[in-house]
Amino acid sequence: MAHGFWTTGLVAGGRVSSREIGRAALGSAVGILVASLVAHALAPGLPALGLIAPMGATAVLVFAVPASPLAQPWPAVAGNTVSALVGALCARYAGDLGLAAPLAVGLAIAAMFALRCLHPPGGATALLAALSGVGPGFALSPVLMDTLVIVLVGVAYNRLTGRAYPHTLALRPAAATATPARFSAADLDAALAHYDQVLDISRQDLEQLLQFAEAAAYERKFGELRCRDVMSTPPLTVPFGCTLEEAWRLMRERRIKALPVVDRAQRIVGIVTVADFMKHADFASIDGLGARLRSLIRASGLTHDDKPHVVGQIMTRQVRIASADRYISELLPLFSEAGHHHIPVLNEERRVVGVITQSDLIRALHRTVRSA
Repeated sequence: MAHGFWTTGLVAGGRVSSREIGRAALGSAVGILVASLVAHALAPGLPALGLIAPMGATAVLVFAVPASPLAQPWPAVAGNTVSALVGALCARYAGDLGLAAPLAVGLAIAAMFALRCLHPPGGATALLAALSGVGPGFALSPVLMDTLVIVLVGVAYNRLTGRAYPHTLALRPAAATATPARFSAADLDAALAHYDQVLDISRQDLEQLLQFAEAAAYERKFGELRCRDVMSTPPLTVPFGCTLEEAWRLMRERRIKALPVVDRAQRIVGIVTVADFMKHADFASIDGLGARLRSLIRASGLTHDDKPHVVGQIMTRQVRIASADRYISELLPLFSEAGHHHIPVLNEERRVVGVITQSDLIRALHRTVRSA
């Protein structure tokens, strides 16, 4: 026994709420009821309440899957009407019923494809017309009349219950476009051409659905990243008493712009950055900046002077830090809005175990986008 067959509300691999099931069921019933009342009023001579069985299938499409390309007004009205006419003509001219029935269904499908009005109930309508031996007028009443009523009721009912019908592509929320799609419109067209089958979803809806799925995967994967997954390790730190010359040399050699300053227990006490060096070299004046910077870094050899000699004298004491378990998404505002470029990462003992830079963050974003 196929478990999915018996799962309530399971449609095309996705669950549908009981509210949506009730909405679709009630709408279909209302559509058929109104069609019957209209047919009885306009053509009281029609048998069976003026309804034909394929209208039930049309109601399923219009009320249960109003976003389907096969359920839109043109496919529903034209598909049923053209198919009824084809079936009636086959019944009249094919001669043999055994030939008229398959010919009616085949020609009806071809006609619906040609007129871009493919509607599955149209096949049943063509078959019914061929088997009943009705005349061409059958296409107008009851087929066209019933279908028009169901479609008009569908327009009103779907809109009253929050469903767009006729279906139009919804505006794409900003969240769905935060991550650039890894496929283009041409890529999707090529994939559809290779698939070469009718899909019960519009091309635009399919593209948006794929982009939403990509965005959801991106947000899920990026949301799971923590600082320990992104930070640069092992961290390069310097003690409070490290000379300016040594600290500057390390930053130049390692091509980094900041060094966490730690005490003997490797607990952070500050951070020294290129900006700290520039500030003490008086970068407000460009002329002679290089000479002033060299003078700041070079040891004077004097035991007493006003010139700073170690990083502890020029470091920034207020340091923005993060724990190794913190989600990386929480740091985004610090980099994008607060202007931070380097954030030391601490473990449970408050010791420095890594540093997150803008480059680390960009690499993490790139990996997430590629794997989404």
